[in-house]
Amino acid sequence: MKILAINPGSTSTKIAVYDNDQPLLVRTIRHSVEELSKFAQVTDQFEFRKQLVLDELASNQIPFRFDAIIGRGGLLKPIPAGVYEVNEVMRRDASHAMRLHACNLGCLIAYELAAMLPACRSFIADPGVVDELDEVARITGSPQMPRITIWHALNQRAIARRFAAEQTALCPDKPVRYEELDLLICHLGGGISTAVHQKGRAIDVNNALDGEGPFSPERSGNLPMGDLIDCCFSGQYSISEVKKLIYGKGGLIAHLGTNNLLEIESRIAGGDAHAARVLEAMIYQVAKSIGAAAVVLYGKIDAILLTGGIAHSSYVIERLQRRISFLAPVYVYPGEDELEALALNALGALRGELEIRTYR
Repeated sequence: MKILAINPGSTSTKIAVYDNDQPLLVRTIRHSVEELSKFAQVTDQFEFRKQLVLDELASNQIPFRFDAIIGRGGLLKPIPAGVYEVNEVMRRDASHAMRLHACNLGCLIAYELAAMLPACRSFIADPGVVDELDEVARITGSPQMPRITIWHALNQRAIARRFAAEQTALCPDKPVRYEELDLLICHLGGGISTAVHQKGRAIDVNNALDGEGPFSPERSGNLPMGDLIDCCFSGQYSISEVKKLIYGKGGLIAHLGTNNLLEIESRIAGGDAHAARVLEAMIYQVAKSIGAAAVVLYGKIDAILLTGGIAHSSYVIERLQRRISFLAPVYVYPGEDELEALALNALGALRGELEIRTYR
């Protein structure tokens, strides 16, 4: 089976070509601010990014022949986890999504490219809007504002399956399945999501896009509500500017002027006490979010998994582990395996190992 996986991000488009479960090509196509500034809306970037994918395949002499093309799922309506075939309803919702983000282009590009080939299917898998919340986790203090989920579902579920496979490899006579485990998984990236995975379902997770949970390199996290209300009605900010304070210009960027962790750690090593306090505050809030998630499972946790780009930082991970390791064994999976996760989901769907869901 030949599979093309496409992951559009804010400043890059990542692609991978797989022959069954073996990668033949993995590339990150970066987009400059100048390139993207030509487009008024993210949706206007569709043709630009689609052509870049085709050009990258051609420049690497990859024949344009695939059994499936799978894109990163967009910010669609809340849906259960799984693999979904792209259909007209999904394309419509992705074109008019509740939030503007480049990931919305994933299913659109996959569909258009697959339509150019005979018998090629287009999919998405585990989009950021996967919603499997327990009903008690959905209720807030206002019936007008129930909780919604926007999180790193694709990477978290891929890491959970990888952990289960590793545990099985250690003791083959006692195979371990993700659907049998109770896990806390924290994705540490530009946004930070902490999810409670109970027997294969994420029954509680913060909305990592809209500012819920710990602050992160780019997002404000939970803010004092009264001060936020005052800010909204101060007359100093438009709606879009307030949203930018929460998403895009919050967190480490707001405090330190950068979201570059290597730069921040360098400043700390040079004696910047303020940078040290701010980064420690982020670690502290992440630890609190993991501690709070532990009560959902009544403290009966098989493992805590830490993943995402920040998991490469020994500075952050060592300090975080000191705060949370009493809860359960901690395992670290730096980076994200989203392209591999997409490809393997498509492969499982083609082989009949995974159900192909219908988006409605």
